[in-house]
Amino acid sequence: MEVRLDYTKVRPESLQALLKLEGYVKKSGLDPKLVELIKIRASQINGCAYCLDMHTKDARAAGETEQRIYLLTAWREAPFYTESERAALALTEAVTRISDAGVPEELFEKVRRHFDEEQYVDLIMAINAINCWNRIAISTGMLPGDYQPSAHK
Repeated sequence: MEVRLDYTKVRPESLQALLKLEGYVKKSGLDPKLVELIKIRASQINGCAYCLDMHTKDARAAGETEQRIYLLTAWREAPFYTESERAALALTEAVTRISDAGVPEELFEKVRRHFDEEQYVDLIMAINAINCWNRIAISTGMLPGDYQPSAHK
């Protein structure tokens, strides 16, 4: 396998645009571990090996447990996630698979029981950011393996 192209060299400003969105998410006040769970779950759904490699490493660096990382694909059946995390993960799945059913009112209300309006916006920005990263990584053929958390922070 080879990287198809390095989009950061072809159009460096494209990376800067997404890094601005990442900066917004980072400063939003959302729990960094929750943001990593969102990134991992969306990357699992999208099948992005590069992002899975990156965000499982980042989650560990943020103090996330191996058990919660391993069981994330089965978060509904695992007792290790809080109700607010469950709401955020359900929203992550709905937004990532937006063409399936949109974001039903019931889910919106469930999320809003745990997150205020600003936090809801922050959640959907985090979800959209990782979906964008996934699509770039997959379409350009980015390969997992060399990412180190300290190099990204």
